[in-house]
Amino acid sequence: MSDAQKYRLRSAGYKRDIVATVEEGDRYVDRESGTNFVVVGEVLPVGESKSGLPWATENLRVCGCSREQLLQKDVNDCPYCDRRIPAAEVTPADAG
Repeated sequence: MSDAQKYRLRSAGYKRDIVATVEEGDRYVDRESGTNFVVVGEVLPVGESKSGLPWATENLRVCGCSREQLLQKDVNDCPYCDRRIPAAEVTPADAG
């Protein structure tokens, strides 16, 4: 697993997010819309995990809206229903 800090980038106006390591001075462009991605936050470390993938099972939780979509634990707002997500519950395994 890489120790490089990952960031959440969002395409303006299109609500498309990606997670990537970011290099200073580089420009990231959405291939589909042509708009620039902007950094909206750091991806939080999730503790003990064998996977460095943000969409790995142990890094997800359910939104709770009628669609019950899976979201990453570090997301504050649901990209599907736009509602604010309550803080993720800490389990004994997470408290480590």
